Amino acid sequence: MMSRYAVFGNPIAHSKSPLIHRSFAEQLKDSLSYEARLAPVDDFAAGWAEFVAEGGQGANVTMPFKEQAFRLVDVLSPRARRAGAVNTLMLGKTGQLYGDTTDGVGLTRDLERLEAPLKGARILILGAGGAVRGVLEPLLAKQPAALVIANRTAAKASALAEDFADLTGQGCLLSGGSYAAIEGEFDLVINGTSASLGGELPPLPDSLFSPQALAYDMMYAAEPTVFMRWASERGARVEDGLGMLVEQAAESYFLWRHKRPETGPVADMLRRMLAEG
Repeated sequence: MMSRYAVFGNPIAHSKSPLIHRSFAEQLKDSLSYEARLAPVDDFAAGWAEFVAEGGQGANVTMPFKEQAFRLVDVLSPRARRAGAVNTLMLGKTGQLYGDTTDGVGLTRDLERLEAPLKGARILILGAGGAVRGVLEPLLAKQPAALVIANRTAAKASALAEDFADLTGQGCLLSGGSYAAIEGEFDLVINGTSASLGGELPPLPDSLFSPQALAYDMMYAAEPTVFMRWASERGARVEDGLGMLVEQAAESYFLWRHKRPETGPVADMLRRMLAEG
């Protein structure tokens, strides 16, 4: 019987996940189906139960359901527990529901592909929401010299830094504050807000980037985001989050199928599709 997987969201029609996972399956000669499923905003559990009744075995979860999925699962991976959110569901043979998050490993793998400065680097991450929380643990595991969380609300950034303070055993200086409190130059600046897709940019100092710095936007679009354009004008190398999208999907695929797809050809295909509109 063909294995069944899906991505849940609301809205969901725009999702690239079905194309990505079908491409992985074709590459690995796997027999599976993968579909986009719209669930009620306030009742993800009902949508998941319906999918399981139809033979579903696993799923990706996108906005706004990551926290609802977190509360639904029976067994959380350590990284999902730390992130407070789930983006990958797996139904075990005994019927237990296992939840994991692959966003952080997706980001760090893409950063490594880009040869981004990580170990011993000064990293600034913009935003203090769920997207940022989900990537802090794997970023800290790369042993940066400093990681600064900047947010419009300083207290939220400070609280997030405190939540992860126990992971700085290698001597990383972890702190959180307002955009106005940003000081010094950084080797890697990650935009973890969605503001740039709406043409907005946090108030950032012009002297933000060290020589050869990378500015990485976790969002992606057909054209460079306003954050990427701003950073490029100030001498930084820039990249968007399309690679992260594909890498986190590959990690989900590995969790389900115990096979690791090649991500490069799939990312290249998506980039071409974006360019063609």
